[in-house]
Amino acid sequence: MPFSQNVHLKVNDSWCSFRYQEAHLRREQEERHLRANDREFNLSYEYADNAIKTSKYNIFTFLPLNLFEQFQRLANAYFLFLLCLQLIPEISSLSWFTTVVPLVLVLSMTMAKDGSDDINRHRCDRQVNNRKVEVLIDGESEKWMDVQVGDIIKLENNQFVTVRLEISSSFSVFLILPSSSFRETNLKVKQALTVTGELEDCIEKLANFNGEVRCEPPNNRLDKFTGTLTLKGEMYSLDNERVLLRGCTLRNTQWCFGLVVFGGPDTKLMQNCGKTTLKRTSIDRLMNVLVLSIFGFLAVMCLILAVGNGIWEYQEGSKFAAFLPKQEGVNAPFSAFLTFWSVHFTYYPVIHCNCISVVEIIRLGNSFYIDWDRKMYYPKSDTPAEARTTTLNEELGQIKYIFSDKTGTLTQNIMTFNKCSINGKSYGEALSLKTEKVDFSWNNLADPKFCFHDHSLVEVVREGNPEVQAFFRLLALCHTVMPEEKKEGELYYQAQSPDEGALVTAARNFGFVFRSRTPESITVVEMGELVTYELLAVLDFNNVRKRMSVIVRSPEGKLTLYCKGADTIIFERLNPSCSKLKEVTTEHLNEYAGDGLRTLALAYKDIDPKYMEEWKLRHHEASTAMDEREEKLDALYEEIEKGLLLLGSTAVEDKLQDGVPQTIEQLSKADIKIWVLTGDKQETAENIGYSCNMLREEMTEVFIVKGTCKRISLSLTRTARRKMRPDGPEEPTVTKSRSGLFCLLKTETVADEPVDGEYAMVINGHSLAFALEKDMEMELLRTACMCQTVICCRVTPLQKAQVVELVKKYKQAITLAIGDGANDVSMIKAAHIGVGISGQEGMQAVLSSDFSFAQFRYLQRLLLVHGRWSYLRMCKFLRYFFYKNFTFTFVHFWYGFFCGFSAQTVYDEWFITLYNLVYTALPVLALSLFDQDVNDRWSFQYPKLYAPGQLNQYFSKRAFVYTVLHSGYSSLVLFFIPWAAMYDTVRDDGKDIVDYQSFALLAQTCLLILGLDTHYWTSVNQFFLWGSLCVYFAVIFTMYSNGMFLIFTSSFPFIGTARNSLNQPNVWLTMLLTSILCVLPVVAYRFLRILLWPTVNDKVLPPAPRRVQARRTSTRRSGYAFSHAQGYGDLVTSGRFLRWTPKSRPALFSQTDSPLAQTQPQFYRTINEGGEPPLSP
Repeated sequence: MPFSQNVHLKVNDSWCSFRYQEAHLRREQEERHLRANDREFNLSYEYADNAIKTSKYNIFTFLPLNLFEQFQRLANAYFLFLLCLQLIPEISSLSWFTTVVPLVLVLSMTMAKDGSDDINRHRCDRQVNNRKVEVLIDGESEKWMDVQVGDIIKLENNQFVTVRLEISSSFSVFLILPSSSFRETNLKVKQALTVTGELEDCIEKLANFNGEVRCEPPNNRLDKFTGTLTLKGEMYSLDNERVLLRGCTLRNTQWCFGLVVFGGPDTKLMQNCGKTTLKRTSIDRLMNVLVLSIFGFLAVMCLILAVGNGIWEYQEGSKFAAFLPKQEGVNAPFSAFLTFWSVHFTYYPVIHCNCISVVEIIRLGNSFYIDWDRKMYYPKSDTPAEARTTTLNEELGQIKYIFSDKTGTLTQNIMTFNKCSINGKSYGEALSLKTEKVDFSWNNLADPKFCFHDHSLVEVVREGNPEVQAFFRLLALCHTVMPEEKKEGELYYQAQSPDEGALVTAARNFGFVFRSRTPESITVVEMGELVTYELLAVLDFNNVRKRMSVIVRSPEGKLTLYCKGADTIIFERLNPSCSKLKEVTTEHLNEYAGDGLRTLALAYKDIDPKYMEEWKLRHHEASTAMDEREEKLDALYEEIEKGLLLLGSTAVEDKLQDGVPQTIEQLSKADIKIWVLTGDKQETAENIGYSCNMLREEMTEVFIVKGTCKRISLSLTRTARRKMRPDGPEEPTVTKSRSGLFCLLKTETVADEPVDGEYAMVINGHSLAFALEKDMEMELLRTACMCQTVICCRVTPLQKAQVVELVKKYKQAITLAIGDGANDVSMIKAAHIGVGISGQEGMQAVLSSDFSFAQFRYLQRLLLVHGRWSYLRMCKFLRYFFYKNFTFTFVHFWYGFFCGFSAQTVYDEWFITLYNLVYTALPVLALSLFDQDVNDRWSFQYPKLYAPGQLNQYFSKRAFVYTVLHSGYSSLVLFFIPWAAMYDTVRDDGKDIVDYQSFALLAQTCLLILGLDTHYWTSVNQFFLWGSLCVYFAVIFTMYSNGMFLIFTSSFPFIGTARNSLNQPNVWLTMLLTSILCVLPVVAYRFLRILLWPTVNDKVLPPAPRRVQARRTSTRRSGYAFSHAQGYGDLVTSGRFLRWTPKSRPALFSQTDSPLAQTQPQFYRTINEGGEPPLSP
C-alpha cells in the first residue's frame, strides 16, 4: 500500500486506524499454501482480498460509535447522568439548557474533529483501493481491491507495489524505494530466483507458470520471510530478498512480474499498523484519581445539604407551607432525598466537560511550538523538529532519566577510515600535525574526498606486499555495498551502513577498487588490473554472529573464505598459529580504543574444493527448510568459519555530533541522569563517554563491572554500592502502595539513596544479562541510580527495553529514550517519552517515537525550554480550572445554609451556563498557551529551574488540596462580603437594592487573580482578559434589558436588574473590597515565601564556571561496532545498478533565518559566581 498520500494516522489515538475484520474471523494459519494462476484453488483457503479499510466509522456507525467513545470519559458520562436526572421534574433545579448547551458544544467539537479525520481516511482508502494494476489472469487492468492471492501482476518503473509479492520475473537484480510510511530514503536491492528470472517478460511462459508456494502465515516481522517455491519437482528457497512488500516503489527497473502472496490486511505493512499502545502522562493518571475524589467530595457536600434540608423541613418547613405548598406525599425524609439529587445540578461546574477539550487545545498548541521552533531546525538535512504526539508535552518537563544510544545519536554515524593494523604493523599515525595528505593521483579510480596521512601504507601497497594486498582485497570483496558508475571512472557506493562504505572506499583508494558485480561474480580492479572473482556463497551477518563472510573463487581456481567481524568473535575462530600475531594486533586495538575508534578484525581461510561441494549441498538443504532455517544455516556457517588466519584490523572514526558535550553538561546540571545503552564494546563506549563529558577525570570513581559469571557480576556491583554509601543498608528501602483508579494498581518504589561525590558505572553485556535477572535486578538498580552516569555496553535491543522497564517499575520516575536506529525501537517504545533521531540509519526510530529531530543537541531545548513551559502551563491551567470551579461551587454551598438547604442557585441560569464556556474560558486558555516564567535564555543559563517538574511540585495531590482550600477562602469572601454589604441596604432613592446579581462578582475576581499570576503578557492575554470582562457586562445588560423582557418574558424576568444594581456606588465599592480581600492573602503569601522560603525559581543562582576538559588518553581495548543489518547476504549477487537520487525539496527556512544555518552547536553563556544576575525578563 503506498502512503505517499497521508493516511492521517495519529500516534496519540488509543484506537489505531487499521482494522483487520476478515483476518480476525479466519482461523489462525500455521502455513500458507498457494498456487500461481489458480484462483479456484486459492479461494478455497479464504485468504483475505487486497481491499483495505483504514477508516473508523461509516455513515451509520459514526454517531453511535463516536458518542460511545466520548462517554467513556468520566466528565462526559457525569454530564449525561445529570441530563438524565433533569428529566425528573421533582429533582430538577435548573433548566435543561444549563446542562445540554455545554455538553452538546463539547461533544460537537470532538465529533467534528473525529469526523474530519475519518473522512480523510475514507478518501485515502478509495484512492488506494481504486488504483489500477495489470493482472496476468485476464490481461487487463484491475483495481487493487480486486487482486487475489496467487495472481501474477506486472509492475513498472516508479510504480507502487500493490500487495506482498514473491518476485517471479524481472531483471536479475533491481532497486526499490521502501514504503514512504517507513520514511526510508535509501534504495534497497531485491532479486528474483534464477529459475523464475528466466521467464523474463514472456506472457505465454508466465501464464503457464504453476509453481506452488508454501510460506509462513501473516506476521509483522519486516526483516524475515521464510518460504519455499516448488516448480517442476524442484524446491527453491524464498527469503526476504525475494519478496517485495506492499507500499514499496519500483525504481531503476523497466518492469517486474510478481506472484501475490499476501493481500490487504495480511500484508506486513498492515500487520505493523496494529493497535498502538497509548502513552498517558502522569498528570492524566493523577486527573483520573482526582476526578473520582471530586465525585466523592461532591457526594459528601450533597449529603450535608440533604441532611440539613431534612432537618429544616421537619423543624421549619411548616411555616412556609402557605406560599410554598408541599406536594402530596412529600415529607421531610423524601424532601432530603430529592435535595440530594437536585444539588448535583448546582455543583456540576466543578467537573466541567470542557476541561478535556481545553487540555487538548493546550497540548496541541505546545506541540505546534515544537514544530515551529527554528532553533531546532537542521538546515543541512532540511529536517525540522516534529512533535509526533500531542499528549505528552508536559511530561517533557518532568524527565529524570535519559536512556541514549551512542552510534548515530551521540555520534554522527559518518565513518572515516583512520588507522589499520596489518600483519602486526600499525598504520595511520600522522608524523606531525603538518603532515601532508597522501597523494592518490596514481590511482585514477581513487575517491578525491578520501583523506589519509600515513605515506608508508601506500608505499607497501605499491611495492606488492602480499599481506597488505590481501588485507585490502578482503575489504574489496567482503561486503554488501552496491556500486554505481554514472560516468567512466566516477564510482558511487551505496552502502547499507557507514562502516562498510568507509572500508570499501579505503580499499578503493589503496588500489583495490570494487568496480561491479553480477549474480555470480565480483569484479575488482587490483592495482590497475581487472580481476573477476566467482562468488560462491555469502555467510550473512546477524546480531548473534557479529561477523560476515564471503567465499570466492579466484581466476586461478583458488577457493578462499574472507571474514570480517568483532575482534572477540574472530579471535575465537583463529588458527593456533596466529597466537603471536593476535597479541600484537590486540595491542594495536588497545591503542585505537584510546582514541575512541570503532574496530573490526579481518581474517581469511583457504578451502578445499571437495569439501566446498559437499558443504554447498548441505547449505541448499538448510536454506530450503521451513523449520529452524536460521538455526541450521548458523550451524553450517559456524562449521566453515574455523581455523581462520588473521590479517589485521581496521579502525574507523565516528565523530561526535556538534554540541553533544555541552548538551550533556546542561542536562546533568538539571539533575537528569543519563544512561548510555550501546551495542559497542566497553572500551569504545567508555572513551566516547569521556569525550562527551559523561565521564570525567575529576569524578570520585568510575566503576567497571566486567564479570564473566553471575557471582563475579554481583560481587562487583555490590562492592561499587558499598563504596558509594558505606553506611547504607544492605537491603533497599521499598515502599509499596496502590495507585490508579480505585487503587487497583500495585506499585513498588525504591527510595533514592544520596551519596557524597560523583560516580559513574560502566557495565558490559555479560554482567548486564546477569544483573537483569530477578534475584539481582534490585542490586543493579540501587547501584546504578546512585551514579550520575551509567554506560551499558554490548546490549541487545531487548536488554535496552528491559533496563528502561526496570527503572520505570521501581523508581516511579519519568524516563526518556533517544535513538536513531531500528535496534532502538524497543527502548523508545518502553520509555515514557520516545525521541527519534533522523540520521544515517533510516527512520525506524523516528516512526516509533513521540518526538523527533535531527541532532542530539536539540534535546536540551526540547526539555529545558519546551518541556518546562509545557509542564508549567498545564499545571497552571489545572490549578486555575479547579480554583474557579470550586470557588463557584462553594458559593452555592454557603448559600444553601440561607435558603433552607435547598438546591436554589445563587446565580441565574444563563450565568451558570456561560461561566465556563464564555466568561472564564479564554483568559485561562491564553495563560496556558503563552505564559513563560522565564525566557528560553534563562532556562539554559539556569538548568536548576527544571527541578520543580521532576519533583512534581506544580500540580500534585498536595497542590490540589491547597487549591481547594484557597477556593474555600475565596468563596467565603465572595459570598459573605456582598451578603453583609447588601443586607438591609437601600438605594440613594430609598428603594431596596436588588442584590441577586451582586454575587456574580465571582467571575471578575477569578479573572483578576489570573491576571496577577500571568508572568508573560501578550496582546492575546490582554484581549482575552479584558474582552471576557466586557462580554460579561454586555451579556448581563442585554439579558436584563427591556427588549429581552418583551421578547422572552418567561426566560428573562429580571428586567433592569443590572442597571439598577450597578449604578450604585456601594455596589462598586463592594466589588473593590471583595477583590482586595481575595487577592491580598495571595500577595502576602507570595511575598513571605520569596522572603523566607524561596524556591529555585525565586532565587536563580548563577551556575558554576564552565570547566575546561583536558584531552584524555587511554590504552583501553577497542570496541567493535559493526553497523550492519541481517538479510543482505544475497544482495551481493547483483547485476546492473543505478543510484537513486531523491528529489531535493526547498529548505523550510532560509539560511539566515536560524542561528543553526551554519550548523554550529548551541552555546550558552554562563554567569560566573559573584557576577551580576541577569535582568528579570
